[in-house]
Amino acid sequence: MLRTFLLWLSEQQGIFNLLRRNGLASRFAARFVAGEGVETAATAALELKKLGIMTSLDLLGESVTQESDAFAARDQYLAMLDHLAPSGADVNVSVKLTQMGLDIDEELCAANMRRILEKARALGGFVRLDMEGSAYTQRTLDFFEHRLFSEFGPHTGVVIQSCLRRSVADIDHLIAIGARVRLCKGAYLEPTEVAFPEKADVDQAYRTLMERLLREGNYPGLATHDQRILEHAREFVTREGIPAHRFEFQMLYGVRRDLQERLRKEGFNMRVYVPFGTQWYPYLMRRLAERPANIAFILGNMIRETFSPRA
Repeated sequence: MLRTFLLWLSEQQGIFNLLRRNGLASRFAARFVAGEGVETAATAALELKKLGIMTSLDLLGESVTQESDAFAARDQYLAMLDHLAPSGADVNVSVKLTQMGLDIDEELCAANMRRILEKARALGGFVRLDMEGSAYTQRTLDFFEHRLFSEFGPHTGVVIQSCLRRSVADIDHLIAIGARVRLCKGAYLEPTEVAFPEKADVDQAYRTLMERLLREGNYPGLATHDQRILEHAREFVTREGIPAHRFEFQMLYGVRRDLQERLRKEGFNMRVYVPFGTQWYPYLMRRLAERPANIAFILGNMIRETFSPRA
């Protein structure tokens, strides 16, 4: 019930308008969202770069229904890439296809994505397609493989969610074609016939897919804050003799900053996903709705970081 309520809250524009004017809510959001403009996001990325941590910037927003909004999002990404290159921050961004107009017209979406990929390639950058709900999984994978990867190969990648029952086959195929995969647990409420309903099953699927990617994948991104899974990964790469430059760990901006720094100091590649934009409220509500225990998880992390030595 709490998860359903949080998802409902994520769609309430009136509540968002109220919270956006609330100083306390904005300060809490600033912990997990790097402001509303590309300048503040780029500044956050540069601060992380000083710690040896890489970044991927994401303009918050999805499910666009107007062409003008899709064009506006595209133009913001183009401006973002132009801003990142001379700033010294990583030229690495994450994009949702529905933000680029997938639900309006696939050709519109393709044209927008090509503009972004052409600029990223010219700047030596990288564009990751974020994965949305399971209704978009096959569409996203087909779009990625046939419209983007075939032309922009090393400059683009995609996300796979371990919660989905289909992900074993998807990982096998993506490894076979040499695509770069970001592995996460999953952020959407899915039916049981599509996704594992129990956390233990999602975690086990994550470990299985992670091992497969570490053995044979093309520089996978392992996105998790789960310390047990992180320890499993460290033990696995040591046992299998997999060097640290073959993969990277990924975490969310503002979550377990102490752990991000510790893993980097241990010699592992670390990338932080840096969201920004005016749509921070629905983003935060969905992150909490992924697993209502995240409320306690976030508060616990804030307390843990306060008393944890950064070593």
